[in-house]
Amino acid sequence: MSFVFEPHSITTVPVRNEGADFPVRRIFCVGRNYAEHAREMGAVDQATGLEPPFFFMKPSDALVTGAGALMVDYPPATANLHHEVEMVVALSAGGANLTVDQAQAAIFGYGIGLDLTRRDMQARAKEKGHPWDMSKGFDQSAVCGPLSRREGTGLLTQGAIWLEVNGVRRQRGDLADMLWNVAAVIANLSTLVSLAAGDLIYTGTPSGVGPLARGDQLLAGVDGLGTLRVSIR
Repeated sequence: MSFVFEPHSITTVPVRNEGADFPVRRIFCVGRNYAEHAREMGAVDQATGLEPPFFFMKPSDALVTGAGALMVDYPPATANLHHEVEMVVALSAGGANLTVDQAQAAIFGYGIGLDLTRRDMQARAKEKGHPWDMSKGFDQSAVCGPLSRREGTGLLTQGAIWLEVNGVRRQRGDLADMLWNVAAVIANLSTLVSLAAGDLIYTGTPSGVGPLARGDQLLAGVDGLGTLRVSIR
């Protein structure tokens, strides 16, 4: 097969303690999957947990990943870049209309991630009823540390998730606080699109989201997955 230009390289995430990387297909994100975060964003009704989860996407080449401390450039077109710490779920299988058991079996492993948001741009888009893709899917907007296989972690359904900025705790929650647990998120998403091995799902953020500045030093953690260090330059 010939191409009119060299194909783009495949985006990958390192797998902890292995020599092989995880090839990324697509990146899905769950909105407002923690009750307290839903409340701080003004979605009081959704905080009941009765509404189905909603999803948005980031391009795979928006991913910043690696085994050590990571660097993210402060993006253009915003004066209000927000942090959102999340547990990332990586899939090694997929399909459509998965049962909860099938969804659980499709999990390859987990990582610590950051969903970065141009909050001012998002607010303007919401006010006008416009799509807010560019507030979420910009370059370097998805950060993910190394993945840990499920065989080593077990199924992560509870445990602390937290974020510090310059040594000050900003976000703290528990995975058990998710309105929709991981298997339910995967199963629900599979009713909308056919999932496949290589898909990443950012599973939502606890309350405490806030602005970042150039030079900020971030330390994020999820019980059972270690920590992730990120600098904003």
